[in-house]
Amino acid sequence: MNLRAGPLVFARFAYPPNALGYCGPADPAALLEATAEGIDLGTVSALAARFDGAWPYLELIAAYNGLKDPLDARVVDAYWIGNTLLNRVPTSALVAHLDSRFERRARRDFAPVAEAAILGGVAHHSFHVFAVYPWLGLLRAGMDGAPLTVLDQCRVRWGRVLSVDGDTVTVRDRGLTLDGHLLVEGAQREAFVRRSVDGVGFAQELLPGDNVALHWDWVCQKLSKGALWRLQAWTRRMLDVVNALSTPGPAVACDTRGG
Repeated sequence: MNLRAGPLVFARFAYPPNALGYCGPADPAALLEATAEGIDLGTVSALAARFDGAWPYLELIAAYNGLKDPLDARVVDAYWIGNTLLNRVPTSALVAHLDSRFERRARRDFAPVAEAAILGGVAHHSFHVFAVYPWLGLLRAGMDGAPLTVLDQCRVRWGRVLSVDGDTVTVRDRGLTLDGHLLVEGAQREAFVRRSVDGVGFAQELLPGDNVALHWDWVCQKLSKGALWRLQAWTRRMLDVVNALSTPGPAVACDTRGG
């Protein structure tokens, strides 16, 4: 197994929110620097442990799959893209994990989070975005604009490359929209995203027609057909979970850190 794969993939997906100041250490350039000239495993591992949102989920997935390293490539793939490792984390363990992290802050608003886990939620990044963050509850409560934008951009989504121009990539993807109280995929759109800053980035060789994973306004990596299917399937499963909640109000009213 390539020991560099897990830390590199983590850096690809963690950098975009870190660069915006939403999670992780205060110096986002450190992730880029640690991968620019050949990945520095020690530096990335130390930085990854400081992502308060993502890191505990990686530890949980690793523990219930008998893996010692939370940055094992299979664990990182499970969290950001989705794979069968997620099914091996018992629902009871996920609920206990969420309770230990968020119940004190959420108080009565913690119930929808626990319910989401029981309805089929897993330790996937989209679960954290849709079920733990307060944005869906705020959107359902009538706050337009920012909540939907955050839900749409903070999830890892998929798109198809239309063109590449230096550091900028034009992609076609689908945004999220609110249909009544249901969070659903909307119409196709074109968007400009980044693959690098002054030539330094994570997805260097891209061609029109490539499927890519997107986080905020960055291309994180190309997606194989299998990875595309898995990302779509796990994301849509988490949408189904939050759309089935009996209580449509706010979930955890906590900070916005998550990675």
